[in-house]
Order: sequence, then structure tokens, then C-alpha cells
Amino acid sequence: RGARSETYGGRSDWRLCMECKTPWALEARDVLRAFGYGESDDGALVGLDDAQVQTQREKFGLNSLDMDESTSLWKLILEQFQDQLVIILLFAAAVSFVLALSSPSEDPLADFFEPLVILLILIANAVVGVLQERNAEAALEALKSHQPEFAAVLRNRGTRVRIPASELVPGDIIEISTGDKVPADARVIDLSTSV
Repeated sequence: RGARSETYGGRSDWRLCMECKTPWALEARDVLRAFGYGESDDGALVGLDDAQVQTQREKFGLNSLDMDESTSLWKLILEQFQDQLVIILLFAAAVSFVLALSSPSEDPLADFFEPLVILLILIANAVVGVLQERNAEAALEALKSHQPEFAAVLRNRGTRVRIPASELVPGDIIEISTGDKVPADARVIDLSTSV
């Protein structure tokens, strides 16, 4: 009905573009049409119906950040020593330590200097790795605390409803007002201002 059809990668069908995961390259109405949106006789969007919402939820799941249980400190430390380079360095430190024990020299402290330096570097690497993991977990928790609890959405023949933000699905049209937190990744379809 007046929506423009363009070619993407030599293909003119917008459904093929949806399959190749490039909805940002399409007109907003084409993306909505790909999600099964209909329009009323006057061209207004009518929103997803309950069956479409259920299909999308089964396909994509809930609109929420997954939070795994916090990893224990010991597990984080052990994970730092599972890298191939770290294992090679541990092996080199062990070989160097055995050589220092088997062939003592005049300065025994100098014999153990190399394996001790390697071990100290590996310990420092593990400490930095554990701190980065903990910071990443804290950042994800902070992001989750900023998620909005509710969203205004267009559903079932153009009815605006307020639902938990976790129940949003791809293809929903959300309405955002001044001061609202954005409840999901979204594309601006229409903008109304008071100025």
C-alpha cells in the first residue's frame, strides 16, 4: 500500500532481506510487515495479535538480560589457568624449577629466580583476570537494575496496553514518552514533539 520496495544485495523481496538479518536496511513499514503487522483501513498500525506475540516469544524468549549465578572465586581463579599460553608458562616454570634443583650453582637464589618470576607473572595475570570478571558481573547487574519494569505497547487491533517490559517481543510497537526508559532495542517509526 504505498510502502517502498528496494533491492538489497540484488534481491528485491523484503522478506529475503529479513532472512539475511538486515532489518535496519529496510523501511520501517517493511520491517513491520515482515513481523506480520497489519494496517487499518486508514493506514494506522494495528499491532501484533496474541497469536503473533506467542510465536515471537517462543522464537526469541523474554526481553530480559540473563543473569547467571555469580561464579565462585575459586572457579574464577582456576579458569585463569586454563588458557594454553598460561599452561605453557606453568610447564616452563616447572622445567626451570626442576633444572634449578638438579644442577645447583654457587648462588641458589639465582637458580630459582626465573621460575619464581614466571609464577609471579602468572599470579598477577590471574588476579587481573578475576578482577575483570567481577567488574563485568557488576556492570551487568547495574545494567539490569536500569531496565524499565513496564512498557506501553500497541497490540490487538491498535489497543495501547501497559505490559511488563520483559514481555515485549520483536515486532512490538512501543510508545515512549519524555522521561521513560527505553524498554528494548527499538527503531523510531514516528516522532511527535510539543515544540
